[in-house]
Parts: sequence; C-alpha cells; structure tokens
Amino acid sequence: MIKELLIGVGIAFALFLGYIHVIQLMPLLFLVGMGVALWVLLQRRSTAPAATKEAPVKHNITFAEIGGQEHAKRELQEALDFLRHREKIKSLGIRPLKGILLTGPPGTGKTLMAKAAATYTDSVFMSASGSEFVEMYVGVGAQRIRDMFRRARTTAKKESKDSAIIFIDEIDVLGARRGQHSHQEYDQTLNQLLTEMDGMSTTQSPLVLVVAATNRPDMLDTALLRPGRFDRQIKVDLPDKEGRLHILQIQVKGKPLAKDVNLEHIARETFGFSGAQLESLVNEAAIIALRQEKTEVTQEMFRDAVDKVLMGEKTGRKPTPEELQRVAVHELGHAIISEVMRPKTVSHITIAPRGNALGFVRQIPEDDRYLHTPEQLEEQINVALAGCLAEELHYGNRSTGAQNDFVQASGLARTMVKCGLSRIGIVDEEHLPESVLDTEVRHILSKQETNTQETLKPFKKDIADFAQHIVDEESIGGAEFRQWLQGVLNQHQIASAKALPLGELGTEVGL
Repeated sequence: MIKELLIGVGIAFALFLGYIHVIQLMPLLFLVGMGVALWVLLQRRSTAPAATKEAPVKHNITFAEIGGQEHAKRELQEALDFLRHREKIKSLGIRPLKGILLTGPPGTGKTLMAKAAATYTDSVFMSASGSEFVEMYVGVGAQRIRDMFRRARTTAKKESKDSAIIFIDEIDVLGARRGQHSHQEYDQTLNQLLTEMDGMSTTQSPLVLVVAATNRPDMLDTALLRPGRFDRQIKVDLPDKEGRLHILQIQVKGKPLAKDVNLEHIARETFGFSGAQLESLVNEAAIIALRQEKTEVTQEMFRDAVDKVLMGEKTGRKPTPEELQRVAVHELGHAIISEVMRPKTVSHITIAPRGNALGFVRQIPEDDRYLHTPEQLEEQINVALAGCLAEELHYGNRSTGAQNDFVQASGLARTMVKCGLSRIGIVDEEHLPESVLDTEVRHILSKQETNTQETLKPFKKDIADFAQHIVDEESIGGAEFRQWLQGVLNQHQIASAKALPLGELGTEVGL
C-alpha cells in the first residue's frame, strides 16, 4: 500500500514540474510508462499462485467425516503413517514417500481426502490447481512451482512442523506427457515439478509431500509416475451400496427426517452416484421441503431429489394430451418388461418432463453389479426396446421418443460382441471388421425385439387403461405398479386355464 502511494505521489510531482515547465513532460511520461510496464511484467513473473500467496489453510476435516471410501482411506492412512512415525521408519531404513496420486471419477472425495491427510499428519496444507501454473509466458509456471515449495518449507519451519502437504488438483493439466504441447511453458513447468519432488534441491526436513488428484491418470508423464515421485497411486472409486449408505448417514446429520425415510432404500436406488451427487441429493431433498413449507424431509422428497439429480429440474414443456398418453404407454412398456424379468426393480414411473426426457422409469438394481452375463445383458436390451414396442402394440406405430433407447440397446449389443458373448464367439476388437460387428448387432437386436414383443402381447388390452391412470397422476410408485401388474397376471392365468394345460400358463403370460 505504501509503495503504491509513493509511486502515485512521485507521478503527481513529476506532472506538476512538467506543468510549470521545469522539466520536459513528454520524455518523462515515456520513461515512466516504460518503467511501469517493466515493473508489471516483473511482478507477474514472480507472482505465485493465488492459493500459495495466502496463508496456508487450516482444515479440521478428518477421515471419519469421509464416507464410502474405506479401502482408499486405509491405503492413504498407511502411506501417511510414514510422516507421523518418522523415527520408526528411519530405524528400518525406509525412504519417505514423496508423492501420492489420487485417481478416480469426479466427485468421489479426492480433495476431501487430501484435506483429511493434512489433519491426520498435523502438516502445513497448501493447495493449488494445475491450471494456475500454466501461462503464456515461458518460465512463469516453473517460478510458481519453486515459490510454492519454498513457501511450504518456510511456513512449516515457522510453525515448528516437520512436514507440509501440497495438494495439486487436476494435475493432468500440469503433468501431461512432455512433447504433446507446442508451447515450451508446459514442459518447463513439469520439469520444475519433477526436480522439486525428487531432485538435487529436495530436503528431508521439513519434508514436503505432494498429494495430487486427477481423473485422467493415462495422460500423465511417465517420469511423474515413477517411484521417488508419486510412490503411491490410490484409486478413489464410486462408492458401493454400503459406502453410499455411510455417506447418506453423514450428510443427513442436522436435517429433520420424517419417520418414513429409509436410507437403505435410497442407497440401493442410487447405484452409480458419487459422494458429491449424494450430498447434492440430500440438499435437494431439504430444498424441496423448504419449497413445500414442511418441517421434515420425507421419503417422497428424497425420491423427487433423486430424479432431479439424475435428470435435472422439471422443464416448462407441456406435451399435448395425445403425447402424454403415448409417453405413458412407452414408459409402461419399459416397466412391465423390467418387472417381469427382474421382479421388484421398478422404483417409480413418471411422465413429468425433466431435462431432455419426457418421462422415465427409475429402476432399483438388485445388487451393485460389475460383471454381467449374456442373459443379464439381453434383459437390459429387452427393457430398452420395450418402450417403442409397447407403442407399436397399442398404436400400431412407433415414435421418435425411443431414440435414446435404441442407442442404449445398440451399445449393449456391441458390448456382447466385443466381449465374446455372441454367437461368433471370441473376437479381436481391434481387427473386427465393422461389417461383421454390425451384422451381429442387428441379429442380437432382432432376436431380443421378437422376445420382447411376445412378452408384451398379453398386456395389450390392459396397457391403455393403466397408461391413462399414469397420465392422471403424473407419477406412480413401484408398489402401486406391482399391485396392478399382479392383478393383470392373475387375470391372464385364470383366462388361460380354460384353454391351456396348467404347465403352459407361464408361456401364455410371457414369463
């Protein structure tokens, strides 16, 4: 502040002297302008990232506050114990770790784990983003790297701590393979980081541990990933059902929940949600309660919040009554095939437009699955095709609403071929002719289309009435849908018993 004040006073005094003709004004203004430009350039080159210019942030986040990542937390804590028990590992001749790389999808808690690491080790914590180090001026990024490490060591000494943690988010921007960029600045910045992590200038006290996060580890330079730099790579993946339940239990603390809220059910139907999405889910449910002027968050509010996180907010589109009826028939087709093939998997059906969808059926997976058999993939194809086939069964034609369903069904069929689960057996994906792939995909889709049509036929007369009920209600729950479906199945069994032997009842109703 004083520096800027003195500069301002100096410029004003020079202008005054020029005004009274004591000195030549134009040459002076030129020199002042050149001096100011040079000063700004030097300041910009020596400026560290914003996060490193500030005092190191103190966090009170602990590993107990991070849910759904028990394996990753254990692995990270084991690596951090090298910082906590320095004398013990020194007696065994163990080299301290220089870096830990956290990889995984966005929103899984990588940044939270880095903050918890600083709390766990009682270390100085400094953070920056990979993009903060890259500038158009050559040498700026490298200078910022040096300043960040120097500031981390200096701060640790001032606070009488023997370790500091530097967290670099989105390190793939900074650490991409050298030679891929036309600008020399990228390579110089990465070279400086490599030197700081394991080079001639590294120090043992205070020890600087680099924790970095990325969802693109395949882009990183091999020199960055070698032992001595990032010694550990920890996968922070999407949480399983138990992990999602743990996250929900943490997030609902302090929120008034109604007695009907079943967190286990919510955890089951949020397969594929990240920790950030689950946090957003709980927050959206509370917002719905506020909007409805309720004092408690109910299970139905959580259901609507799941829809909002998955599909987005309700849109202002208003389909015609004929379109609503067709959408209801379409979604009912999906629901019938899903429930027939995998009982108790339909959570609810809605025709309220959200995002780009005019309606959808939300299904609850039986379990978190990471491997699929041919039969399970075929069932998913059947469910995807059922919407347009229900329209064809009722109206005699199809609509453009099934475009995304066809993309999904085609993708599943291609997966079957490439994984060796089709009739052509094991294939080499790299050398598989596109014509052979397309022919086999069409065969799979045609076969499953026929199977789905046969399964839907017994419901032809009943679909229209229940579709109208969905139009009237806009959304119905899975329990109500199953009650209707069971009644329809019972009617078909009674009707078929007059003409068919008992053993053929299952075939008649498409089961």
